[in-house]
Amino acid sequence: MRRQKLFIVLLAAFSILFISGCKQNVGTPEDNAVVEEPDEEDTEDEEQNRLFGFSCPDLEDPFYTVLKDSVSTALQEQGDRILVRDAQEDTAAQISHIQEMIDSGVSCVFLCPCDPEGITPALEALHDAGIPVINLDVRVEKSELTAAFIGADDYNAGKVCAEDLMARFPDGGSLAIVECPEVSSVSERINGFEETISSAGFEVVKRIDVQKDSSVIRGQMADLISSGNSLNAVMCGDDEMALEVLASLETAGRTDAFVYSVGGSPAVKSALVSSESPMTGIGALSPINMGKTAVKTASAVLENGVYEPETYVETFFINRDNVDMYGTDGWQ
Repeated sequence: MRRQKLFIVLLAAFSILFISGCKQNVGTPEDNAVVEEPDEEDTEDEEQNRLFGFSCPDLEDPFYTVLKDSVSTALQEQGDRILVRDAQEDTAAQISHIQEMIDSGVSCVFLCPCDPEGITPALEALHDAGIPVINLDVRVEKSELTAAFIGADDYNAGKVCAEDLMARFPDGGSLAIVECPEVSSVSERINGFEETISSAGFEVVKRIDVQKDSSVIRGQMADLISSGNSLNAVMCGDDEMALEVLASLETAGRTDAFVYSVGGSPAVKSALVSSESPMTGIGALSPINMGKTAVKTASAVLENGVYEPETYVETFFINRDNVDMYGTDGWQ
C-alpha cells in the first residue's frame, strides 16, 4: 500500500514536469508567463508596439480630424501607438513638434505640412535621424526627403464637378471660382475643373482668392451679386469656401446659382440634401481611406515590404441622387 502511494506521487510529479516543459514552446505569451526569456511571439508583439507621429496644420479642420482618427484607428488595430500634434497653421510650431517626435523615438511620421517649403528643416532632421516620412494631402517641396506621398486625386475631384455642370448647361454659362492658388491641392482641383470646361462656353465673371482666409468670401460674393452680373454657378476649392458661398447666397435670397465643392464634410452633404439649397454637387474626398492607406504604406516601409511611393486615393461625385449612400453624419 505504501509502495502504491509512493508510485502515485512520483507519477503526478513527473506529469507536472512534462506539461511545464511542453508549455515553454507552445501557446500564447500569457500561457508561458513563468518563462523569463521571451519566445518569438513575445518579440514580435514588442516590435509591433511602435510609436508613430502625426502632424497636421489644423485639427479644427474636419478633414484633418477624420484623417487623424483613421490613422489612429488603423495603428491601434495593429498594436501601435500615435503621438498627435496640431500645428495650428504655424510652421515654426510644426518644426518644433517634429523635433519632439524625434526625441520621443517615433518609428515614422505622418506629415501634412503647413508650408510645403518651410517644413524642409524638419524633413532634414527626420532624414538625419533615419525616421521615414509619409507625406499626406499636400506634397512637400523636398519630396526626396520622404518615403512616400499619399494624396487624393484632386484633379478628378474638380473634373467630376465640371462634368455635372456641363450636363446642366450644355451651351455654357457664367460662373465664379473660389480658390486658394497657394495651396497645391486646391489649385489642382480648380485646374481639373477649368480644363474640363475650357471649350464648353463658360465665362468666369469672378475669381475670389481666399488666401487661406475664407472670411473674405462673403464680401466679395455680395459685390458680385449686387453688380448685376449673370451667375449660373460657383465652383469652390473646398467645403469651407462652399459654406461661405452658401451663406452669401442665402443672405441675398439667391437660390438659382449652382454651387460645387470639393470635400464631402457632413455640413456640406447636409446642405446638399435640402432641395431648396443651391448646393449641387461635391467632388468627394475620403480621408478615411487615405488614413488606412497611409498606415499600410508606413508598415511596408518599416518592414522593407513592397509599397507605392506615390498613391492617389480615389475621388468621386456626390449629388442629391446618391448622398444617402454616404450619409450626412460623417465623412466617406
